[in-house]
Amino acid sequence: MALINTLRNKMGKVVVVVISAAILSFILTDLLGPNSTILGNNSRNVGEIAGEDIPIDLYQAKIQQLERRYGGQITENQRHSIRQTAWDGLISDIAFGKEFQKLGIEVSDDELFDMVQGKNMSAGIIQSFSDPQTGEFNKDQLVAYLNYLANLSVDHPDRVNWSQFENDLRTGRRRLKYDNLLVLSNYVTNDEAKLNYVDQTAVAEIKYLYVPFYTVNDSAINVTDNALKTYLNNHKADFNVDESRSLSYVNFPIVPSATDTADFNAEIEQLKIDFANATNDSLYARINTDGGISYSRHHIGNLPPNLEGIASNLTIGAIWGPYPDNAGRYKIFKISDIYEDTVYSANVRHILFRADDDTEESKNEARAEARKILREIKNGADFAEMAREHGTDGTASRGGDLGWGTEGQSWVPKFEEPIFKANKAGLVNDVVETEYGFHIIDIVEPKTNVGYKIATIERELIPSDETRNDIYRKAEFFAYNAKDYDTFITTAEKDTLQVNTADKLGKNDRRINDLSNARAVVQWLYRDASMKKVSEVFELDNNYVIAVMTGETEEGTADVDDVRDQLTVKVENDLKGDFIVEKLQGLEGSLDDIASAYGSDANVYTSSDLKFNTNSLPTVGYSPEAVGRAFGLKAGERSAAFKTDNGVLIIEMVNFTDAPEIADYTTYKDQLIQAKKSRVSFSIMEAIKEFSDIEDERYRFQ
Repeated sequence: MALINTLRNKMGKVVVVVISAAILSFILTDLLGPNSTILGNNSRNVGEIAGEDIPIDLYQAKIQQLERRYGGQITENQRHSIRQTAWDGLISDIAFGKEFQKLGIEVSDDELFDMVQGKNMSAGIIQSFSDPQTGEFNKDQLVAYLNYLANLSVDHPDRVNWSQFENDLRTGRRRLKYDNLLVLSNYVTNDEAKLNYVDQTAVAEIKYLYVPFYTVNDSAINVTDNALKTYLNNHKADFNVDESRSLSYVNFPIVPSATDTADFNAEIEQLKIDFANATNDSLYARINTDGGISYSRHHIGNLPPNLEGIASNLTIGAIWGPYPDNAGRYKIFKISDIYEDTVYSANVRHILFRADDDTEESKNEARAEARKILREIKNGADFAEMAREHGTDGTASRGGDLGWGTEGQSWVPKFEEPIFKANKAGLVNDVVETEYGFHIIDIVEPKTNVGYKIATIERELIPSDETRNDIYRKAEFFAYNAKDYDTFITTAEKDTLQVNTADKLGKNDRRINDLSNARAVVQWLYRDASMKKVSEVFELDNNYVIAVMTGETEEGTADVDDVRDQLTVKVENDLKGDFIVEKLQGLEGSLDDIASAYGSDANVYTSSDLKFNTNSLPTVGYSPEAVGRAFGLKAGERSAAFKTDNGVLIIEMVNFTDAPEIADYTTYKDQLIQAKKSRVSFSIMEAIKEFSDIEDERYRFQ
């Protein structure tokens, strides 16, 4: 007993020490971790805009305002869009708000009244209170709604939403005023208008020799690391990169086991028995289905895909299925009733002949051609082949097949009239004229008004909890054994797991390769990860994922290794260009003589209508430098060999036709003004963003 008491006392002290150490570790991790306030990282801010910290509460309030407008269930893609819209809204509110305040731009209550119910109403309000059928605006309905809002408490959801809508109207009007300060200050001089006219009107006729880079064999040049570094240093602006990180990962798919499948099959078989014996098909299906429409009416043309083509075999009370799909779902159908519907359906195909224009002569020609082909079909020609050869609408490629259509719903009256008058399959005796042209119609299956009431049970084969737990234990065991990058790789090889890689992941990315909902992994990568550190087990949709950070790229100019492939292509082309230029410089004579002396890789082309406002040359492609050089030549003058993006050129000016003088350049002035106006709003937004020193740290929270 004494020994037991001694152990109890000592063990109690040990437990206290262990618990204390654990608590201390937890506290230190929190205080010294990546989100530590001690280390200066304010975990309550999602970023900074124009010198103002953005608290997460403000950001979330903006998100909630937008979510209320959606209503109902919000998908993950919609949620991502809402978050981005909320962030852009904060940029607009804060960054533009400071500009509005500096300039004294305001929207008065009278202006707001004018936008809501005055002479200059918002387009959104007009649309919301217009008859959807006629498009006519209903002012009385608007006034009634405003009176309804006036009687609500200020915290009522409808009142809150309307207040937000009015705030948005004010913000939009302030932004319009701000933009107009610049839009209306745009000015184009007469000389600018004249230059625009000349750019569009002056024409050069040129002849040019072109040698593409790809004609030089890669073995003819030598690309060194020093050459790559030199090119990168000379073209830093072309290789700016955003902050990104890379990782490797393994995934354990969460899929049903053999036991799950066997249990599921047994459950399905019992469901079929019980379904067949059920007296209330719709209720039984609704209770037992995992999703989809459990009870619906059909005609022969819109039966469920699994029942298409077997309509003649369908009987009341019959059970059909289970039918699997590619997503692990199975459907069981029960034919609850077969009845006479109030509408008819028919299965047809056609060949459409269109007239060239609306004249009687063109119509008569189209009608005659249609009747000629109809006679050929009656004499044994294959309908589908005739449709493919002569049809003029989208059905031609499928032999004229229109499928099943319902009377009064699927086709124009003149087209369907002979179809639903007929009582048997076969060709309609004469061509049928509609507003689309002249039709040859073949009734594949004649009209029928047979209807079907079908109850549907949809069940999904999913992993059981036992299976999920078993897969999780395997993933957890892998993570336990993979202490660092090296053991991560060796453990994966030992367990025959594929190691996947993902490069250049941005802090706001949501997808990793085929893992569509991988936001948690990206958050870990930017918030908690370090080089070669192995993650915990993440559950992503139907996968358990373990990742290890393998790379980090800071914002700025890329390292050579990060853009080696792109650099190599650029340097290769540069060296190939030097090689081609040097070879061309030693040749003389006309362009044709030079091309002949160079070899088959050099070709001579002409362009007789080159204008200065174009950016490309035929065969060469995009090359504004080449166009500029061409217009810098005088008639009969030839350029030296020079490099472009895709090859080497020598240009010769054959003839230049200057733009004739005109009295009025107003049209060309208006073009420039309109072009400037169209860019103002976007340019303002980009400039405001650039000078607002925006720091986006939302990745730490979402």
